[in-house]
Amino acid sequence: MNPELILHLILWPPLAGFLINGVFGARMPKWLVSTIACFSPLLSFAASVAAYIQLAGQATTVKLYTWFVGEGSAIVDFSFLIDNLSIVMLFVVTGVGTLIHVYSIGYMSGDRGFHRFFAYLNLFVFFMLLLVLGSNLVVLFAGWEGVGLCSFLLIGFWYDNLEYNRAASKAFVMNRIGDLAFLVAIFLTIYTTGAVSFADLHDTMTNDVRINDPAYVAISLLFFIGVCGKSAQIPLFTWLPDAMAGPTPVSALIHAATMVTAGIYLIARMHFMYDLVPVTQLVIGITGCLTALVAATIALKQNDIKKILAYSTVSQLGFMAVALAAGAYITAIFHLVTHSFFKALLFLGAGSVIHGLHGEQDIRQMGGLRHKMRWTYGVMLVGTIAIAGLPPLSGFFSKDEILTAVHSHNMGFFIALALASAFTAWYMFRMFASVFHGAFRGKNETWEHVHEAPWSMRGPLVVLAVLSLAGGLLGLPAITGQSHRLYNFLVPAIVQPKISASHAFEYALWGISLAVILTLLVICFKRYGSSGPSVPSVTPSFFERLLVNKYFIDEIYERLFVHPLKIAGSWLMHRGDYGIIDRVVHFPGKVVESGAFALRNLQDGKLSSYLLYSVVALLIFLTLFLIF
Repeated sequence: MNPELILHLILWPPLAGFLINGVFGARMPKWLVSTIACFSPLLSFAASVAAYIQLAGQATTVKLYTWFVGEGSAIVDFSFLIDNLSIVMLFVVTGVGTLIHVYSIGYMSGDRGFHRFFAYLNLFVFFMLLLVLGSNLVVLFAGWEGVGLCSFLLIGFWYDNLEYNRAASKAFVMNRIGDLAFLVAIFLTIYTTGAVSFADLHDTMTNDVRINDPAYVAISLLFFIGVCGKSAQIPLFTWLPDAMAGPTPVSALIHAATMVTAGIYLIARMHFMYDLVPVTQLVIGITGCLTALVAATIALKQNDIKKILAYSTVSQLGFMAVALAAGAYITAIFHLVTHSFFKALLFLGAGSVIHGLHGEQDIRQMGGLRHKMRWTYGVMLVGTIAIAGLPPLSGFFSKDEILTAVHSHNMGFFIALALASAFTAWYMFRMFASVFHGAFRGKNETWEHVHEAPWSMRGPLVVLAVLSLAGGLLGLPAITGQSHRLYNFLVPAIVQPKISASHAFEYALWGISLAVILTLLVICFKRYGSSGPSVPSVTPSFFERLLVNKYFIDEIYERLFVHPLKIAGSWLMHRGDYGIIDRVVHFPGKVVESGAFALRNLQDGKLSSYLLYSVVALLIFLTLFLIF
């Protein structure tokens, strides 16, 4: 199978699924809609396996045609790069994406927009594939914008709800801020280097050994602003928790397999530039630490099960950003992969809980669900201890590797991430204990109708649970005596030294982490998993109120940016648009109208008037004749 055929089989099936279901889905039976929708990413996954078998270890560029030629030497091809990094991302996007599609069959079975939902899901996967396969910045940017569009469509999927529409608009607008910076970065890159493809940029920048060159610093910072939008870093992260307005499978797709991973992938792909700009790496590290800590602390006091997981995603993205700042690009990708497994599992498990409780999302109205939802309880337990970092699950190994890499790079970053890890364990155990243990705290009639999810939903959960259990095998540390499979696989695409630490440090890190997590586990289950009638509560302190209100960040943005912009927009509309532009535009019409009104008065139908006009006109004519 030649590379071009493999590329076509990876890229186009999801787009075909979108077109078929989008155009004809309303007239097709649901089983056919879901079959087409699920088969599309599955075919892409199979083709990704073929790419792994035939093309792994080499960078293969497939050029379909020249898209356009820019000024200077910049030639933009509609071409695609299949290397080991893109293959890893393909497995995440198509593998996890397929499982989410299958899960959605049961979750969305009763929705009137069934075909539209699956059409949007397929389009989402297509644009993410375009993003990770693009061989240059322009093709990547096309996919980048596409996933932003799909997030808007899916977050606001239930468009008759005004609150959901606002959440979709918020995500769209905040991402446009980052995307503008991304676009300017592309222009500056072409202006500075004359290149746009990753291969040409790699050759140009690796031959240029200037450290912290102002042009590269500006370009790298602008790219990172784009990353802050897509991958929800401070200050552009507030859209992601609000994105929970969409159906739960959408949340899983955004958080695990598509949109938020795009920024981490971009920096890993451009690692050769970020190695040259330590000042930008410092900015990324500080931003990542703040993001990890702020999001983790906010999650401590949230009660919406999906928002807890949303802030968890923001925090974990902060971990990945700090790993990138430390030059541990492969480590960041390792955590991206394991995170995609357990975060998809957690979101889909939360969807199973919401489905079983007929839409309830407040953990204060749950409890004791392990008695009626045993399958969901089991898989959610796996996801919870995976993200908390208990061995031997996948999250333990990837998070441990980040901490090890950061420890040797910056002690301040290490302390910040260690605190964020402890907070992660606390809010996840709190959520799990509140949902599945203790007594049910909701209404009696709700308890009577609690039910387990159908097998179309449970099947993907089981697969993701297995991946969350075994995902750590991709990157076992040297202390285990095993090779780091993911590192060995990605080294041809990403140049990065191996993460190494003394055995004493590794054992100490493992022991302290395990002791802290188990202590938090006992405390949380004792406090939130008791058989009492409700989750214990005390009078909230100032700091607790601060966390409940998410540090008032949305309110601050409203006061500093949104409200002034609304006032300025209103003033410009009334003074500028209505007061100046409308008057200028309407002036010729008013002149003609006034002239027509004046001329109309001359046509009064009286003969005496017409004779008078004729005499006056004749006198004027004779006067002019005598003068000139």
